[in-house]
Amino acid sequence: MKLISIRLCNFRQFYGCTPEICISSGKHNTTIIHGNNGAGKTTLLNAFTWVLYEKFSAAFASEEQLVNKRAISEAKFNQPVECSVELRFEHGSNRYQAKRLCRAYRTQTTIEQSPSELYLQIAGDDGRWLLPRQLPEDIIGRILPASLHQYFFFDGERIEQIVRSAQKSEIAEATKTLLGVEVLNRSLKHLKEAKKSLEIELSLIGDSQTKKLLREQKKNEQEINVILNRQVEIDKELANQDELKKTISSRLLELSGSEELQYLRDELEAREQLIRQQLKQAKDALKRATSTRGYTALLSEVTTQFREIVDELRDRGELPIGIKRRFVRDLLNQQRCICGNQLNEGTDAHRQVSFWMEKAGIADVEETAIRMSTQVDEIEKQLPEFWREVDLQQANLAQGRIELSQIETQLEDLKQKLRNFPNEDISQLQKRLDETDKNILELTLEKGANQQKMERLNTNLNAQSKQIYKYKMNEHKQSLAQRRIAATQDSIERLVEVRGRLEQQFRSSLERRVQEIFTSISFTPYIPKLSDNYELRLVENTGVNETNVAASTGENQILSLSFIGGIIDKVREWVQDNALMGPDSSTFPIVMDSPFGSLDEIYRRKIAKTLPRLANQLVVLVTKTQWRGEVAQEMSHGIGREYVLTYNSPKPDCEEDAIELSGIHYPLVKHSPNEFEYTEIVEVDYDF
Repeated sequence: MKLISIRLCNFRQFYGCTPEICISSGKHNTTIIHGNNGAGKTTLLNAFTWVLYEKFSAAFASEEQLVNKRAISEAKFNQPVECSVELRFEHGSNRYQAKRLCRAYRTQTTIEQSPSELYLQIAGDDGRWLLPRQLPEDIIGRILPASLHQYFFFDGERIEQIVRSAQKSEIAEATKTLLGVEVLNRSLKHLKEAKKSLEIELSLIGDSQTKKLLREQKKNEQEINVILNRQVEIDKELANQDELKKTISSRLLELSGSEELQYLRDELEAREQLIRQQLKQAKDALKRATSTRGYTALLSEVTTQFREIVDELRDRGELPIGIKRRFVRDLLNQQRCICGNQLNEGTDAHRQVSFWMEKAGIADVEETAIRMSTQVDEIEKQLPEFWREVDLQQANLAQGRIELSQIETQLEDLKQKLRNFPNEDISQLQKRLDETDKNILELTLEKGANQQKMERLNTNLNAQSKQIYKYKMNEHKQSLAQRRIAATQDSIERLVEVRGRLEQQFRSSLERRVQEIFTSISFTPYIPKLSDNYELRLVENTGVNETNVAASTGENQILSLSFIGGIIDKVREWVQDNALMGPDSSTFPIVMDSPFGSLDEIYRRKIAKTLPRLANQLVVLVTKTQWRGEVAQEMSHGIGREYVLTYNSPKPDCEEDAIELSGIHYPLVKHSPNEFEYTEIVEVDYDF
């Protein structure tokens, strides 16, 4: 999972929609977010976990109050106020947009908050946002399982809790998910449930249940009609926005000074569309090659076995067929050899000719072998052509994506030049064009989310129809169930054996990596150990025996970071070697709040130096005090993006605060212009 950006809307301290926080990657893989205590660092950390998993950290209080108080107070009674978090990320060659939202309603006496809803869309190579076929939770779970979120999104001040006794069972279960053991556990669970259900006779469901399903069907159909009407409205609005975009672009061309930039942008946009079309064609060609000739890559072993069988027949003299059985049979029936000698039964000559009956081949075998040999030759000729086609289309896809990325960068640079153009008319038109693009994107995403919701409703309708039909049946499949139970039990025993071997292999390699990281940071002689249940502890070698060490808070922090770093390293290797077993990812981010609170200077420096190397992306939320001195010195060279959380306090006597970054002062706390508290997100103007 590669994080791209996150945006909050009316989420706790953040009033309205915030600017996008872009997450750095590559050589400068560190994103620093500065903020005082209470400014929203913990809120921002929990925005990641809420949008992906609907989970919160231990320090996140009042989980039921997510919607910004100012937004609620400004709304009319019973008017919904939307609170949302949008997260964009990449995985493999796909780009995803995840959005989780909930709504709050202010009544005369209380504030009610609705359950959250998660929507996920995938960007196609043609630039359109598409709906996944699987559930959003399943897709996210395969990329980075929910049970592991505490390892990648965590409160640094409480990180030492990972190694404490209350967390040990969670460590065991979550770590098993990493190496694919969780997949086996789920399989075992499902097999046991299937075995149990097969032992239960089918029973007829009463009419009341059928009536209930019919009512639910009607409700789903009504919801679908409402969404369909909204989709029509969105299509009309998209058409209006497209027309507005054309008008603004034409107006930009008319203004002197921006013609060259505008023409260049049009050229780049045309090139962008062409590349997207080429990407679509390459992907279609790859699908066609896979569906029509992909089977040839799986037949190598079978064709080898076929040729071995034919060669064996040739060695025995049965291919090609030299003597036909019918010819030998006729000689025996006529009792005369072709040389003229008599073939009387019981004589040696008769026995010699009869022997050829066993040796003579069967005509059907010869004909089949000849025909299959020709077909096998043709299959083997197709295999190199298939791989050449696959390599060609994969290269086209890779090259197209590189060119597309370059064009997107150039387009963004052009837009930035137009936004900052000295001519105010040109600058304003570009900003209006940006707003139009933003509206088009939001409408497109809403349309996709609606389509996804309709898919869910239609799935429910189909399932309800099947249930209604099933309830009218009364079949007993006891005989078939017994055979299935035997097969299920055999599968359970085999999976238990596989699980045990996987756990032992992964645990040993993980323990070695944790020891390497801990030793590189800590100056103590202690050694981390992992038990069979993934209990993490520190031991000291005292000659013959190992004794447990009562680690300090700082040592537990280092131990926990070592464990997280070890997990990322070993799982990255494990996934590459066992792609079908582990999570669908080999790239992992870390988002951590206040990681340096209880560490002394030496450990702060070592942790700051080590952190950027633990993950592919690092997002650190820090206070001004935590960022001081050695931390800033060690981490500054790896920063790609930097932001400041500015807290607006409604207290008239609040003490204002600021932080100096790259020679510029950024406010951390300032007086609120109204009676509400809220936090603003400001990007640091940093020259890299």
